[in-house]
Amino acid sequence: MHDDLSDERLMLAYRDGDAAAFEALYGRYRSKLYRHLAHQCGDARLAEEFYQDIWLKVINARADYEPLAKFSTWLYRIAHHRLIDHYRQHARNVADLFDGAIDPDDLPAADGTNPARQFERSDLASRVTQALEGLPAPQREAFLLAEEDGLSLEEIAAATATGRETVKSRLRYAVGKLRDALQDLL
Repeated sequence: MHDDLSDERLMLAYRDGDAAAFEALYGRYRSKLYRHLAHQCGDARLAEEFYQDIWLKVINARADYEPLAKFSTWLYRIAHHRLIDHYRQHARNVADLFDGAIDPDDLPAADGTNPARQFERSDLASRVTQALEGLPAPQREAFLLAEEDGLSLEEIAAATATGRETVKSRLRYAVGKLRDALQDLL
């Protein structure tokens, strides 16, 4: 019933009391949002805490929700602000934000893969994770929002409160740096 509704319509239905609409939205963004947070903070425990906080904010904001932007933009803007608040509160240096990267060995291998293929995938995941960690935080965020979450330049600009051209530049630099870091794989 809810599969054919847009995210914005689901949120409006949830605002109007349809709990199943929230479940549908949660299902659509559950893994995307968690992955985004895990990549941004590099700490599974923190990512889980932020993840819960963000969904609580969505729940608490439902009565005032108006679809002024895409739901995904609104959701990732909440996530962006949660991350910024955390780092401001803890006054951490931006270079230290991504210590303790996600362990590639924790990433699930595809079913039926042989051990050699699993090692190859683990090595590749490790290389990509290291390359992502090497990016400055704003470039990493723009890249992940575009590539993992499928947001457009305008949506990323709205979610991060930056200009479209700034986002475009960050993406260009991120792709160039990733290409340089992973050139032997291309």
